[in-house]
This record gives sequence, structure tokens and C-alpha cells, in this order.
Amino acid sequence: MLRIGIVGCGKIADGHVEQIRATGRGDVVAVCDREPLMVEQLAERMRIPGRHTDLATMLADERLDVVHVATPPDSHLPIARQAMEAGCHVFMEKPFALTADEAAAILDCARANGRRVSVNYLYNFETPGLELAELLEAGRLGDIVHLDTHYGYNLSGDYGLAVMGDPGHWVHRLPGKLFHNVLDHVLAKIVPHIGDDFSVRTCAFRRRPATGNAMVDAMPDELRFLVHDGKVTANGLISAHGRPVAHALKVVGERDSVELDYAARTLVHSARQNQPSAIGRLFPAWVQSGRFARNGVRNLRRFGRHEFHYFQPMRVLLTRFYDAVNDDRGVDPIPHAHILRVCRMIDAIVADIGRQP
Repeated sequence: MLRIGIVGCGKIADGHVEQIRATGRGDVVAVCDREPLMVEQLAERMRIPGRHTDLATMLADERLDVVHVATPPDSHLPIARQAMEAGCHVFMEKPFALTADEAAAILDCARANGRRVSVNYLYNFETPGLELAELLEAGRLGDIVHLDTHYGYNLSGDYGLAVMGDPGHWVHRLPGKLFHNVLDHVLAKIVPHIGDDFSVRTCAFRRRPATGNAMVDAMPDELRFLVHDGKVTANGLISAHGRPVAHALKVVGERDSVELDYAARTLVHSARQNQPSAIGRLFPAWVQSGRFARNGVRNLRRFGRHEFHYFQPMRVLLTRFYDAVNDDRGVDPIPHAHILRVCRMIDAIVADIGRQP
């Protein structure tokens, strides 16, 4: 059993504790936050013995194997460096770092200290994401031609209200503001298919009415972007206003295309017309309905196995990360090159937004 500590005792820390325990691979022995009340509320609810307000003290006293970092991204580099230099592996909440340069510094530190580092790109380990990986490995889609990714969020939800109601919220300190905190989820799905030599074009704007607060009103809430590496293109749509709130990906291949809905946990092959004329237009709807029905049956079975909860993909990711921690020859569940490419894309998108009039 790995001895695990958590830095940052906000809302997301609950999910980390629950899924660490669910893996059966580790025990959360300590938590740390600069705010003592945050430490106590998490430790009391989750029955965690070690309680600290200083990272150095936790690292010295608790003999940790792994540190989970669940703090705002502007603190990730110093925390990760301190933990890895103390001999700990690190699992990072997204965004991985504030900039690509800081991400590279974290990855360099991991290599220099012989430690593992990963990040909570959980949706790649969602059921449709895993099915997509199997299709790609089997060559069923052929070479990827294009990707369409759609991510929505609700400004009336808990997260949106916290950001919009508090000009001092840490999201306002991010170079990409509201988008910076969700772009990882969008880009982590496409970076395995986009090379390092890419270009980015963006359109960002505020669609909501002005509030009168300059800091809040300066924050766009709609983003469109196009990424192109000379061979593959990807369109991105991040929307606070589109309904229903979507989380989807379409992958267009030379042989076949698939559409993933991460909210419904479905993956279906795109409809195609195999028969001529009007008859050919009659059958695809029935074929698609059968495909969705099979997805529904699979999801029902997963529900029965207690594998349908929100953080199930995080459990899969953590299990693979801990496997790599315990095996010197193990494979990182998320390649370092993909982590760095995500951060480079975020930098490029933020820079292009900044160039808009």
C-alpha cells in the first residue's frame, strides 16, 4: 500500500481521497493546506490522521510515496519540485502548470529525480475514450483526418457562480482566465493525434451581459479554435451558453468515423449510407438506434458493477499510475510528450486570444 498525501483541501480533494481508496493501492495518510480550517474539514470527514499546514513538515514527518497536488496551477511547480526532491511521485490536478515552460520544468525535475508524474486527464480513461483507443490501436478508423471537440459548462453551477461572484478567485489569475481551467479537458483528447509543429487560430468573446465589474467583464465565456499540424485539423468549441451542456468528440478517419459523448458515455460509429437512393436514407437511423441501444445495455451492466459513477475514469487512471509507480519498467498512463503538448497548445491559444482586438 502506497502512503499518499494530498496538498490542497478544496472540493476536488474529496474525489481524490475517494478514488485513491477505491483503487485499493494506497492509503491517504496526510493532508496539507495553508488554511487550517480546510485541513480539519477534510481530515475529519475522511478520517485522515496526518494534518499539516506546511508541506515541508508533511514531507518530513509522513514518509510519503506519492503526493497528490490539488492546488491552483500557479503553485504546481514549487510544490511538485519540493515533493519530488523529497523522493515522492506526484499526481497533479489539472491544469498541469501555468505555462508550458513550467510544465517542462516539472517534467525535467521528475526525470532528474527518477520520479513518476502524471495529471488528472481523466476523460481519456472514460469508457468511450478507452473504446476509442482500442479502435485506433486496431486500425479500424485508419489515419485520423480531423477531430471536433465540444465542451460546455454552466455559469449557473457551483463552479461558475464561484468564479463569477468572486473577482479574487484564482481562475482570474490564470493567463487564459475561465478557458484556462477547462482547456486541458478539451486538448488532452486531441494531442495524441496532433504533432508538435502545429498552428492555432482562435475566436473568443463574452456573450453574457456586463456586470459592471471590470475584472469579471473582461473574461470571455465563448471560445472557438482551430489547430492544424499540416496533416490533421481539430476544431474546438467551449461554450457557457450552448444547451444542452455538451461534452463530445468526433473523430474523422480515412476508413471510418466515430462520435463520443462523454456525458452519456457512448461511442457510436457515424452513420453511413450503404444502399442507394431513398432506401439508403431509410436504414441509417435504425442502424444508429441499435448502436445506441447496445451502448445503453453496456452502461447498465457497468452501473450494476458500480462502474458508472462520475469519477470512474479517475479510478482507472490512478490504478494505472500506481502500477507505474510500483514497477520501474511500467509505462506512464499519460506520456510526458502529451502533457507538454497540451500546455504548449494552451499557451498558443491564450497568446492568440491576446492578439485579438
